[in-house]
Amino acid sequence: MNYIGIDLGTSSIKGLLVTEKGKILNEASYMYDVSYPAPNYSEQNPEDWIAGLKYVLNKLCDNVRNTIGGISFGGQMHGLVILDENDKVIRPCILWNDGRTEEETKYLNEVIGKKKLSDLTANIAFAGFTAPKLLWLAKNEPENFKRINKIMLPKDYLVYYLTGKFVSDYSDASGTLFFDVKNKKWSNEMCDICGIKPSQLPQLCSGLDVVGKVKEKFNLPNAIVSAGAGDNAAAAIGTGTIFDGSCNISLGTSGTVFISSDKFAVDKNNSLHSFAHTTGKFSLMGCILSAASANKWWLEDILSTDDYSGSVRGMEEKLGENTIYFLPYLSGERSPHNDVNARGAFVGLAINSRRQEMSLAVLEGVSFALRDCVEIARKEGVVIPKSTLCGGGAKSSLWQKILANVLNMDICLLETEQGPSYGGAMLAMVANKEYATIEDAVNELVKVRKVIKPDPAIVEKYEKKYQTFKQIYPNLKDIYKIL
Repeated sequence: MNYIGIDLGTSSIKGLLVTEKGKILNEASYMYDVSYPAPNYSEQNPEDWIAGLKYVLNKLCDNVRNTIGGISFGGQMHGLVILDENDKVIRPCILWNDGRTEEETKYLNEVIGKKKLSDLTANIAFAGFTAPKLLWLAKNEPENFKRINKIMLPKDYLVYYLTGKFVSDYSDASGTLFFDVKNKKWSNEMCDICGIKPSQLPQLCSGLDVVGKVKEKFNLPNAIVSAGAGDNAAAAIGTGTIFDGSCNISLGTSGTVFISSDKFAVDKNNSLHSFAHTTGKFSLMGCILSAASANKWWLEDILSTDDYSGSVRGMEEKLGENTIYFLPYLSGERSPHNDVNARGAFVGLAINSRRQEMSLAVLEGVSFALRDCVEIARKEGVVIPKSTLCGGGAKSSLWQKILANVLNMDICLLETEQGPSYGGAMLAMVANKEYATIEDAVNELVKVRKVIKPDPAIVEKYEKKYQTFKQIYPNLKDIYKIL
């Protein structure tokens, strides 16, 4: 049988058609827009995802419909999708990188209290999480709030569209701030705090669980649908990050450090997200809001070029010696600063600064921000000798080398670097019994093709630069508030 993995991203929906042996037979993608109706706002029309899903499925399934054994998903997390009693979408989805909920986030963290939130959900409030968005909706759009019958996450809306089943998996539910991560259930108390009913939330399950069959109208007679995962958990499946202490770094629109764990754990300041893995185990995750998107912004929007490699030509010999620093907080920042007002900045510009050095600084700044997340895990006693790498930014050989030296760890590149969509296909395989366990699937399908090792001399230079980088945000924090 063949399997389809769908990655519901921020800028596009992507799909892979994969054999049970992991061979990619076909790929398809569909672009759509993000709306920014006001400062710090970020929204998307869920019907654009449906149009994209239809397009991708038609492209992938043409002439092979009877061979499709299963479909599963990885999807952008935290988005608020609300349906009325007639299953109509009430308003555009408020996305993961939306920062309008500063007041609601502050209320949850300071009035309800971080300790109580952590006790109930294993996490504190971040502006992008789902719960603060519902508080914002109740205050600013009360008529829409009253109409809510179902509350969904983005990929769960696609599952509902295909099967009619109202479900969410543990990993995606973890990012709502309604989910008791340790006990894997919705928190009734958090529902009360935010003025919703548990019945408005989806049924919970593992990402490996079969939700149901695809509706007849889609003409996929043998295809089952499994619940899928949040994008980073799906990428963790696709990169084999399911074993205790294993790590994956994603350089997508956002950047993440995802560490799989057999045991439930919370860092003492809740700077990292303590989530359930879609496998039924757990994870620690650090998320920066701008990663490859920061590089795209710099090159395409500012320099008006699509010559990504040319923008840093000649810079490989300068690693660790660049005197320009870049803060990648273009959409505010989540881990570890939790600051919706943070913004990007170049620091150290001189009369002889060149665009190549600024381009290099963007890659280095994102890498330093990811190290902020890694350092929190290290302080909690987590040993991370190596990490896999996925996402659009992972294609850059220079960025691979920068990460290896900034983080002082081996960076492992895989034969298949499709991350969430490949992970979705693997979830579908296990759900359809092609493999007995997800561990069996990972051992068979995930292969390392190359390892980028750190250079001790460059590591030493980047260590000094990182210590300087750490001082920049605290000195700009009050300026951001004024801005």
